[in-house]
Amino acid sequence: MRLLSKNKALSALLDVHLARLAQEEGLSEKTVIDALEAGTMVLLGNPSHKGLRPILVGQPSRVKVNANLGTSPLNSCVQTEKRKITAALDAGADTIMDLSIAGDLDAIREEMLAACPMPVGTVPMYAVGQQILDGGRKIASMQPDELFAEIEKQAKQGVDFITVHCGLSRKGAALAVGEKRVLGIVSRGGSMLARWMLENKQENPLLEYFERLLEICLPYNMTLSLGDGLRPGAGADAGDAAQWEEVINLGLLAERARKHGVQAMIEGPGHMPLTQVRGQIEGIKRLTHNAPLYVLGPLACDSTPGYDHIAGAIGGAIGVTAGVDFLCYLTPAEHLTLPDEADVRAGVMASRVAAHCGEVALGTNRALAREKAMNMARKALDWEGMAKAAIDPAELRKRREPNKNEEVCAMCGKFCSVKMLRDVRQ
Repeated sequence: MRLLSKNKALSALLDVHLARLAQEEGLSEKTVIDALEAGTMVLLGNPSHKGLRPILVGQPSRVKVNANLGTSPLNSCVQTEKRKITAALDAGADTIMDLSIAGDLDAIREEMLAACPMPVGTVPMYAVGQQILDGGRKIASMQPDELFAEIEKQAKQGVDFITVHCGLSRKGAALAVGEKRVLGIVSRGGSMLARWMLENKQENPLLEYFERLLEICLPYNMTLSLGDGLRPGAGADAGDAAQWEEVINLGLLAERARKHGVQAMIEGPGHMPLTQVRGQIEGIKRLTHNAPLYVLGPLACDSTPGYDHIAGAIGGAIGVTAGVDFLCYLTPAEHLTLPDEADVRAGVMASRVAAHCGEVALGTNRALAREKAMNMARKALDWEGMAKAAIDPAELRKRREPNKNEEVCAMCGKFCSVKMLRDVRQ
């Protein structure tokens, strides 16, 4: 048990939560521990996050869903973001990421941590970038110590996992800003680090001083979400040299982290045609030693503003069948504006549907049990049974409300095929 023997914070969390986690996931405690040791599963949980309910991410646990929230320079209200946390959790989100880039980021982060009993992630580079840009400086003026100090501060505040673009090398940045890429670098954190490297002609400090990052994270069991700074932002860029150069680096870094006792998961691609989804996911999983894979979508096309949660769910469902462990939602507001509470709910539900479709295709017991329960309830015209089996019981009950006293649905009425054949059998 090399990882657990080195990561005292993780061991302490398991002492408290292992039995519950194993029961919730339908796994044996030994299966959970073996997967954690192998690095194919991570336990998201920082002991400094008060009131936290840690969760497992990675196979063979249930596919999880994350909701991105946070302020922007055009809309900065922490109370609004806290309402979105409630909306996301009510819809079934497993984690929240605070991507705030405007306002008092320390205060916002602390309020969101206090308001969220589920694991919370951040991108520390955003906070450093805000300090630099608001101070009238250029990103290239950043000192590595500023970034590492921010990471350590967030660990002490209780952040459970952080996106860090450690695999983005100077070579990869040069590849990504070349003329062959349609959209260059679309990751905010990735673009800032690329600008820093290209202007200073130095290597990424998160890559060059990776051991320093591990030393900061270890006492807090702060999981590294090794970011995809060079993910394709357009389907035309999917699978290029820049993307795969970073993936190779991420696999090497994940192994180094595990040997040090620090948990790591991999962030995956963004936009790609459906024909590439399975091959890319399987390739990433192989190159990263089956570390938990956390993907945004992937979006199966680029031309769906207002409906990107659907494009992402299509790619996400196929991704799950190929090995995706963790879906980052997209909302109807993606690429357009900040999501409101309705957008948040729609995004979470779309990703949960994608996760369930993927698990049905994989034949997982939990997914098939839900399907069976729904089928039996429909056969019996048992509307409460259908609600209990539904991914979104509230939506079923809302749609059913005008005709809730009818045995049949409002679409078929007396033409109900289930009732017609039932009456014949009787």
